[in-house]
Amino acid sequence: MKFLSRLSLPLFVLFVYALLYLPIIVLVVFSFNKAPGGYHWTGFTLAWFAELFQTTEIWVALQHSLIVAFSAMALSLVFGIMIVCSMKDYLRRIAEFFYLPILIPEIVLAVGFLYLFSFLKVPFGLPTLIVAHTLLGLSFAVPLLHARFNEMDPNVIEASLDLGASAWRTFLWVTLPFLRPAIFSVGLLVWITSFDDFLVSFFCAGSASQTLPLYIYARVHVGITPVINALSTVTLVVSCLLVTIYSAIRVKLEEII
Repeated sequence: MKFLSRLSLPLFVLFVYALLYLPIIVLVVFSFNKAPGGYHWTGFTLAWFAELFQTTEIWVALQHSLIVAFSAMALSLVFGIMIVCSMKDYLRRIAEFFYLPILIPEIVLAVGFLYLFSFLKVPFGLPTLIVAHTLLGLSFAVPLLHARFNEMDPNVIEASLDLGASAWRTFLWVTLPFLRPAIFSVGLLVWITSFDDFLVSFFCAGSASQTLPLYIYARVHVGITPVINALSTVTLVVSCLLVTIYSAIRVKLEEII
């Protein structure tokens, strides 16, 4: 009985995780299915991946997603570093303010962005997507960069200035290298969040700036095809690789701290 009681919790956790990952496993398996439709296994094939890389609409959607993700990542890092370094004396009091976009339901933020851009009469497209994703990225960038910056000894900066280095050289050669692990982790986190985002993109993209999640959503309305399964599998593999890189950087950051 004691042996069974010890196994009950691990088995329950394993069962829950199996239910969570079962849909993903099914999707990946049927992306190699030879049948053009339905969920009856007829044989193994890589034809859908070949067709995936020959579909122009997918590459256009991927291009839009990459432009938005890299732009949001770069702007979030630049503005995040500026906020952390320029407001270091006041940020401790208002640091919780930057957690609000994470705590607020994303559907509320998406509708808010929609009304904001409509009120300002800004045409929807890649610029509105980049602005919205950058504001979302700041909710990750500022707290993480601020936490790393607080670990820095102020005497190091003062010593650099006392030795004749300018404020700019001190930032480039002292502050920025110290923030480098946090910069890498924040950059990957913002990139993944922006690339995978659907709700904000759905409300802020417009008709001519379809991202990859929006393309998948539009194709699912027509009917799930093995090409969509193949696209989802490729996206899943890339996302897993990026999450692994992010986790490795976070571990390295904790070791340094």
